[in-house]
Formats: sequence, C-alpha cells, structure tokens
Amino acid sequence: MSTPAHDTLDGPLARERSHLAASRAALRAMREDVEALDISDVTANWVNAQILERQIGERIKALADLSDTPLFFGRLDYLRAPGAERAEGGEGEQFYIGRRHVHDADGDPMVIDWRAPVSQPFYRASKKDPMDVGLRRRFGYTGGELTAYEDEHLSDPQEAATTSKLLQQEIERPRVGPMRDIVATIQPEQDEIVRSGLGGTVCVQGGPGTGKTAVGLHRVAYLLYAHRGRLARTGTLVIGPNRSFLHYIEQVLPALGELTVQQATVDDLVAHVEVRGTDEAAAATVKGDARMAEVLRRALYSHVTLPTEPVVVVRGSRRWRVPAYELEEIVRELLARDIRYGAAREALPQRIAHAVLVQMERSGEAPDDRVQDAVARNSAVKAAVKAVWPAVDPAKLVLRLLTDAAFLAEHAGGVLTEDEQKTILWAKPVRSVKSAKWSAADAVLVDEAADLIQRTSSLGHVVLDEAQDLSPMQYRAVGRRCTTGSATVLGDLAQGTTPWATRSWAEALAHLGKPEGAVEELTAGFRVPTDVIAYASRLLPHIAPGLAPVASVRENPGFFEVRAVTGTAETVAACEELLRNEGSTGLIAADARVPVLADALAAAGIAYLAPGEETTREARLTLVPASLAKGLEYDYVVLDEPQAVVDGEPDERTGLRRLYVALTRAVSGLIVTHTAPLPPQLAA
Repeated sequence: MSTPAHDTLDGPLARERSHLAASRAALRAMREDVEALDISDVTANWVNAQILERQIGERIKALADLSDTPLFFGRLDYLRAPGAERAEGGEGEQFYIGRRHVHDADGDPMVIDWRAPVSQPFYRASKKDPMDVGLRRRFGYTGGELTAYEDEHLSDPQEAATTSKLLQQEIERPRVGPMRDIVATIQPEQDEIVRSGLGGTVCVQGGPGTGKTAVGLHRVAYLLYAHRGRLARTGTLVIGPNRSFLHYIEQVLPALGELTVQQATVDDLVAHVEVRGTDEAAAATVKGDARMAEVLRRALYSHVTLPTEPVVVVRGSRRWRVPAYELEEIVRELLARDIRYGAAREALPQRIAHAVLVQMERSGEAPDDRVQDAVARNSAVKAAVKAVWPAVDPAKLVLRLLTDAAFLAEHAGGVLTEDEQKTILWAKPVRSVKSAKWSAADAVLVDEAADLIQRTSSLGHVVLDEAQDLSPMQYRAVGRRCTTGSATVLGDLAQGTTPWATRSWAEALAHLGKPEGAVEELTAGFRVPTDVIAYASRLLPHIAPGLAPVASVRENPGFFEVRAVTGTAETVAACEELLRNEGSTGLIAADARVPVLADALAAAGIAYLAPGEETTREARLTLVPASLAKGLEYDYVVLDEPQAVVDGEPDERTGLRRLYVALTRAVSGLIVTHTAPLPPQLAA
C-alpha cells in the first residue's frame, strides 16, 4: 500500500484529481439538463404537471454537488482471473465508486453508485476472495480536495494484507455537525446487512460504536436503489428515540441522494391525543405490556350486542321483515371472521340489505345493487346497526378503561391482576378526552384501539432505531406500520434504559409481528476507542450478562482518564482542555446536574449547545442530559459524576445501563470527573 503526499503533474494523483474535476463537471451538466426540461407540452392536465414538476425538483436536489463531500471515495480495477468466467465489470475495466451515479455526455459512467452490484467488491473483496478485482484504491480528502490515495493489490499473493491507513483516518476524522454517512468505510459484515433483501426483516444487535445506526440508514438507501418503484408506492420510514436523535441523523440520507424517507418518533406515530401527563414507572410498565391488547379487544367488542328484535324495511307499499334469529346469524358470522370492528360495522348494513334482497327475489322482484345500497341506507337498518354494532371512539374507549374501575375489571379479568388494574386507574375523574392528561403510554393504547377499529396503513419498509427501549405495545404500534412490508430493527440490549426494556430480540420481533426476522450481531467497534470501551464493558456483567463485549478495531487507543475532582470548576476546566482539540465535545451529566453545570459554564464564559442543536467550528460544546445521550456521539466527552447518573434512574440496573450509554459516546477521548465515589461495578 502507498499513500503519496506529493505527485507530479502527470502522476497518478494528478490524474485522479483530473477525473474528480471531470466528474464534478459531468454532474453539473446532468443537473443542468434536468433544470432545462420543458414540461409544458408533455402533461395531460394540471395535476400531472404538478406531480412531474415535483419529481423534477426532487431530481435536481438529488443531483446537488456538495463541495465538502467527495464524489467518489474508491476505485476498482477488474481483471479476468485465469480459468474463471469473465468478471461482471469485464477484463481490465475500471470503476470509480461514489455516493451517486455520474455519467458523461455519451452516457458512459464516470462514477458508479456504491449500491450497484459492480461496487460490492469494494466492500467485500479480500486476498482470500478477490472477487475478480486486481486492485482496490481508496482516496483521501481534505475538505473537498483529493489529497491522497492508497492501493491494495488483491491479486498479488506477495503483498501482505495490512490495515488501511485512510480507512482508519476516515473513521477517526473529527466530528462537527450532524452524523455523516459511512459509504467509504462500510465493513464486510455491515455490507451483508445493508444489501440483504427487501422481503425479510433484519434485527441488528450492536454495541456502542459498531455502526448499527449507519447500517440501518444505508440499508434504506440501498433498498431504495434496488426497489425504488415498489418503495416509491409504499413508502419508507425511519423511527428514532427522540427529536434530538432524528435531527442528528437527518443529513445522512440526503447526502446519499435520498430525499423522500420520512422520519418520526414512536410518539409521533401514535399522536391521536395530546400528551400532557406522565406515568409512574409501574403504571407505564403495565400499560406497555402486550396483555393490554387483549383488554382493549375485549372492551371494544363488548359494545356488540346480539339482536333481539327484527328489522322491518318499508319500501313503497311493501314491508320486508328480517327476523331477529337471522340478524343474530349475520352478527355472529361477522364476529367469527375476526375482521376490524369498523370494517364489520360497515359490512353489517349491507348484509342486512342482502337478506332483504333475497326476500325480494323470492317474491318475483329483480332488485339490483342500487336497491341494495338504498336498503342499507334505510333508517330502520341504520337504527338496527347503531343498536347492535355502535360506533366507538378509540380515545373514549381507553379513557373509560382508565377511569371506570368496574369496566376495567370486567374486561381485564384473568388478564391483569387486581393490583395491576389499580396501578393503571386514574386517581381523578376526567370530563372529556380533550381535558384528560394523557401520557405517552396512553397514546399507544389509543393507537392500538384505533387499529382494532380501522386497519393502520402499512409502509414498504420501516427502520426502528434504539429499539431496545420500546415496550411490547410500542413494538405493536410500529409493527402496524409495516404489516405488509419489512423492517430493520436496530438496538443494543445493554443500552435498554426503560423499566420495560427489551429482554430478547426474539421476543421483540414477536411483538413487532415479525417472528421470522433474522438477528445479526455486530461486535467490531469502529467508533469507541479501545481504552474507553474496555472501561465501559466492566458494566456488562451487571447489565447484560450474556452479551459479548465490543472489540474495538481501532489502532488508536484514544485518550481516557478518570479524575477525582473537588467541584464543578474542575469539570468545566476539563471541557476547556478538550476544546483545545479539533472536533466536537460533549459534557454529559445526570439530568438533575445539568442546571448546575449550565451555570458553571456560563460563569466561565463558555458557550454551549443543547442536544439537537448543530455544532459548528465556533460552538463545539454540547451540554447533554444523560437521558438524551443515546445515539449521539462526540469526538471528546467529559462525563460528570457517574454515580449521579446511576442514581437518577428508578432502579440500579437501569441506572447502570444509562451510565454505559454515557460512557460510550466518545470517538477520540473521555474524561470522567467525580467528587462522589464511583459505582463499585466500575472497579477493575
């Protein structure tokens, strides 16, 4: 391998720079061609014109040339191995691998999309299996300028395999601003997950720094490339734990040219009611239990009553009578079909009307569909449907369960214990749905009830990140959004910080409605330094005994220090020390400690940001409550008072898991400051 710093005017580096310049010019030409399109005479109507105009606008955005984002990051030189079939790329062909496809005026490719089949060997080829590749070249950039390259001769058995310096540099490059894509550094085990098919659900268990979030986002980009037509119709969605996290990752897909993927939290998905209240941990745990689905189902269908009176339909001078026993048969049949409550309610008047039409035909009449629809709208039929199968509002149903002890006991009997029923009952009566102080767990119950009444629309693919913190009922809410599609589930059992945190991925996939999903484990750590992950892994036997620790593959051990301090002034000084380095710094502390540290930073004249606010070269310190640290990363981290982080949670295991998350947010260095003794679980 070689990484030249200088080059002659006609040397390899100069030629690569020339190809970069030509590729950028070609991309500009592609964009200009789209901008110049005249659609005035090609659309049949105003609606089609609007749709086409929007599609052209999205295409123009996708062809934007980001000056600080390299157009290509690698090159593959294909060869024909002796005795082997011709490689897909062809003998002697050369392909530049980048974030998007770029072609010249003749349509010949100048840059190949990283998702194309011909690009796959860039990530998977090795000395043992070169995949018909003779040479793999990686490029190094400073800003947007190509400054270095590195060659790996896969077909040369004499050349020893070594770690790529450029790959290490890219992984360890300082982080300022939102999360970046990892197309230049995807590893073989990550690539297998990224390129797995659309039809199957994949669950990725990955410790801190293993790249599971990036893998999930790049999987979306790959699926949109490979199945664009289907997913354009059915839609894709990325679900994150909070708004700060979504803001942090929101630029990854646009940088890859994908602009149509929706992003949301679980709370966004179930926003049928306004959440203004909170639950105690015990109540939230019961409300999040999958058994609540059965309680809701029972409560909903208790509104259906078997008819005891006939329906008499008057049409002109004739009266048509459907007896009660026949109505009962219709209702029992609809109940036995196990279709949605609302769908059955809509079918009932048509079934009654059909029974009337059968009588009409027997009497010699020849009614058609219009007659059946008219009978279904008859006032007597409507009254019967209202009495037998009344409309139910999902929020009102949940409100009654949570405020009416007798109603709850009737439908939770044998499902929830008496103590569990008491735990979720509201202490004070509530006048209406609007005045109720709904909690996040209540909103999920309303969503479950709404789905029992009317089927939730399904998307083509859903990515669920930080999944380990979801309750079974939240998994069900997500699963409803991909009943006819697939999912990518991302998480780390060791980072579960809710009382109802996931115990096993098999259980989670069952609640999601995807029990056949494949579970993949990522154990190679690319982000967290060796010394830092080794220290944090001391907690694993106490928080996730069966989980393998992450093995850092970084050559740079990183900066790590534990400091006993006398007060916040020394913690602030540690932040100042780390801010002298290039990159971002996070000050992570127990939520209750954040106001104290905010005052100390202000007194020292140090500007800081809140999670979700974008770091810049001028403002590089973020003050992070421990409850919001999950999924975020910083070049350097100061962790304040580990014991306070543990004490801030309702139980020790959850507190230790929160601490594990906080300890593993650093990319290059970590300073732990404490006045109180450290948690004993961190002892060597």
